[in-house]
Amino acid sequence: MTELRAFLQRLCEMATENYYNPYRTFSWSETLPDDTLWMTADLLSVCGTSAASQIEPSTLQRLSKWESINFYSLNVHGIRELLIEVVKRVQMPGFEDFSEFFHHFIGEENEHMWFFAEFCNRYGGKIYPSVGLKTATSGDMSIEHFLVFARILLFEEIVDFYNQRMAGDNTLHEMIRQVNRIHHQDESRHIAFGRRVVSLLYHKIGDEMRAAKKRELEAYLKSYITFSLRSLYSPSVYSDAGIPNPHQFRNEILNSASRRKYEWDAVKKIVSFFVNSGIFQDPVLPGFSTPSQEI
Repeated sequence: MTELRAFLQRLCEMATENYYNPYRTFSWSETLPDDTLWMTADLLSVCGTSAASQIEPSTLQRLSKWESINFYSLNVHGIRELLIEVVKRVQMPGFEDFSEFFHHFIGEENEHMWFFAEFCNRYGGKIYPSVGLKTATSGDMSIEHFLVFARILLFEEIVDFYNQRMAGDNTLHEMIRQVNRIHHQDESRHIAFGRRVVSLLYHKIGDEMRAAKKRELEAYLKSYITFSLRSLYSPSVYSDAGIPNPHQFRNEILNSASRRKYEWDAVKKIVSFFVNSGIFQDPVLPGFSTPSQEI
């Protein structure tokens, strides 16, 4: 616990030293150009599919705009849900050592939610609605705590993969790069915290859990990963981009075997962590064949 407290104190000090005022940091562009991509090309949901080569460049540009708006909309909804769960645990018995960091976390995530929503409303005129996955409940608070922070970590790791790619893509407009760059700067601390607390909470309950319960938790979290990846394929996005038969189009690209490589790239780091931590028995996700031996 002494080492954990020192780790949390370092994170709090970094949060204080690196604090910025997002309401003054962003110099919002009046508009963003429609004749260029708004998302790194190989992050688009059509990348690697036969559909990609059949889409006109102007349609692909529109698709990138609306996939960008969808990605930030997912962030708005995801952050709101994780904030609710963390706020519940501020000053909760058992989380006393975490409370100071929770306050930094809550403040930063609230600001992230604001600037993602601002981006969506300014440049898309809307935030896409959320489609949530039913939250698993067990009645055991120790397991509930673990699942909450495991979902938060999975969400943040997937988002951060996209953030880093777009922040480093000099073909994108600087406004897009800035939003992703700033979010990644804060998320690096949140992910470091998340990995520590998820491992701690799991091993706190792991020895007492039956093997069947462990596999049940593993199956749920793997389903959460797959659900998160599938949420990036949106019929509403395809419709806004002017693609005919958006539901059929979604099914076609979603079922394209070539998409699994791109999805795996986004999650292989966090899946590796869950395997190495003993939370997952193997790296195989629902709908995926066995991935290459990268773990």
